[in-house]
Amino acid sequence: MQKHKAGFVNIIGNPNVGKSTLMNAFIGEKLSIITSKAQTTRHRILGIVNGDDFQVVLSDTPGIIKPAYELQASMMDFVKSAFEDADVLLYMVEIGEKALKDENFFQKIKNSKIPVLLLLNKIDTSEQEILESQVQYWQEQLPTAEIHMISALQNFNVKGVFDRIIELLPEAAPYYPKDQLTDKPERFFVNETIREKILKHYKKEIPYSVEIETEEFFEDDDIIRMRAVIMVERDSQKGIIIGHKGSALKRVGVEARKDLEKFFDKQVHLELYVKVNKNWRNNANQLKRFGYQKK
Repeated sequence: MQKHKAGFVNIIGNPNVGKSTLMNAFIGEKLSIITSKAQTTRHRILGIVNGDDFQVVLSDTPGIIKPAYELQASMMDFVKSAFEDADVLLYMVEIGEKALKDENFFQKIKNSKIPVLLLLNKIDTSEQEILESQVQYWQEQLPTAEIHMISALQNFNVKGVFDRIIELLPEAAPYYPKDQLTDKPERFFVNETIREKILKHYKKEIPYSVEIETEEFFEDDDIIRMRAVIMVERDSQKGIIIGHKGSALKRVGVEARKDLEKFFDKQVHLELYVKVNKNWRNNANQLKRFGYQKK
């Protein structure tokens, strides 16, 4: 009889390397939001993939940065925690990348006692000669890591990496029920879907000054009714979020509702409001309220 394998597989790397795209490709569901802007992922998000004889608990963490304010410091605490419980570490880089934005994290990877898979992403955008030089570079930097070339967006070699992960997992019973997809509550995905639309449509500092709080979530047989508040730091930002005669806010609401209906496979009624919550990114109590618990 085949033994059951289970373990935690944590994905780390600089911003914009495609961690969330890979996570969603592994799971087959859109759990992590994806935009072209840095710092899209703020939390550590678990996604669970189950088979008859395995359970892979994947963890998508924020991109590694040097914190400029308290929120970013809390985001980096999520990355630190990814080193503590990993059975396999996925270090994701893209073509032309040379180092992590934090040398301490790189040294942790270098000295890791657990298996490290270095995933060279976006290879579909590069030529063979450049790929070969990149592989050689990373072999010198991380001689103990296994190097795998992938394209998360094109789904190239994603299955190959996933099969290798299962091989490396220890024998263990499942950590979560076999029908569970993630550790996050439904309201979290409402918040993240709305925040994704704000990242998509607003520029400069606006997306980074925003936090979402779903205040109501009522599910009936045929519809889910939600009310969410978009928090901003200044009155001027509130006006930008709302837009002329509410047009900008309406666009966010319409796009978020469509995505949420796909996610929940049910009709959604979504109400959006905007409130000013001054300096929340540097307020320890507010950060705790929004789930950025600092260790």
